[in-house]
Amino acid sequence: MKTPGVVNFGPEKFNVEIREIERPTIGADDVLLEVGAVGVCGSDLHQWTAEHSWPVNYPVVLGHEFAGVVTEVGKNVRNWKEGDRGVSETAAVIDLDSPLTKQGLYNLDPTRKGFGYGVNGAMTKFVRVPARCLHHLPDNLPIEKAGLTEPCCVAYNAVAVNSNVKPGDRVVVLGPGPIGLLCAALARMQGAEVAVAGLERDRDRLKVGEQFGCTAIVNGLDDWVKQGDGLGVDGVIDAAGISATLKTALEIVRPAGWVTKVGWGKLPYGHSLDPLVQKNVTLRGSYSHNWPIWERVIRLLANGSLDVQKIIGGIWPLADWHDAFEKMHSGQIVKAVLKP
Repeated sequence: MKTPGVVNFGPEKFNVEIREIERPTIGADDVLLEVGAVGVCGSDLHQWTAEHSWPVNYPVVLGHEFAGVVTEVGKNVRNWKEGDRGVSETAAVIDLDSPLTKQGLYNLDPTRKGFGYGVNGAMTKFVRVPARCLHHLPDNLPIEKAGLTEPCCVAYNAVAVNSNVKPGDRVVVLGPGPIGLLCAALARMQGAEVAVAGLERDRDRLKVGEQFGCTAIVNGLDDWVKQGDGLGVDGVIDAAGISATLKTALEIVRPAGWVTKVGWGKLPYGHSLDPLVQKNVTLRGSYSHNWPIWERVIRLLANGSLDVQKIIGGIWPLADWHDAFEKMHSGQIVKAVLKP
């Protein structure tokens, strides 16, 4: 049985199309998930435009932000049955014997392969998922919102785990993409005063930041940064998809402040790191997420504390994936959701 899927079939620009693919077969420790909703991530766009900086196992079905309904269960799987609703983590392949995995840090396992680049993802009707990746969904959490748990977990890890946000802090988020806006929302939840900075083309997306209670800035970032004692902001979350924004982050952060980089950028940095030394700044990367983060984020989504609806710019059928990609890539919307 074949079903349509959005396939990235080569490393060249725009090598993505709908193709008929085989329905997956599952192993003893897997479930087969019928995809109810899959979010379009910036990394999907980067693979589409060939601007990514990670290895891809071509051809591969895109999509790693997804939720759905269990339709088949492997013989070793416990606690899941047909008809259960679930949302999946992204670590499709990990080394169970890795010291990092044994610490619960399987997201940092060097052998890790994720959906949508390492193995087939969820921009199709059915996806094979290791049962260890699945989380049960509360009945009151709509499948379209549940499908965006993954970017919320990326933001939670960046802000609540890998940053040092304290109530009353002044924080700048660079880049009003989905991750940047979710980081801003979480920093606001932790009691920070937050500004989200973007470009002229980002004005529509910056309005979403205002809905989260943040200050939106296209021009005049220096003025906002120098408020108070003029030494800079307490922290910066660099969620832009380029390396060069780290220079801005190091310029605007105050001495003894912190910078968390969560945005990917394949080009070399190309600037001196002396400000990092001179200011005694703490610089930290943040990558992916793990089980306890997912459980917390699902609670935040279900109880309404984190309103992911604000970033959803529309829902498209799978056949209209190209329109959804274009809308996101142009900055007209923050996040597109596909319904296979």
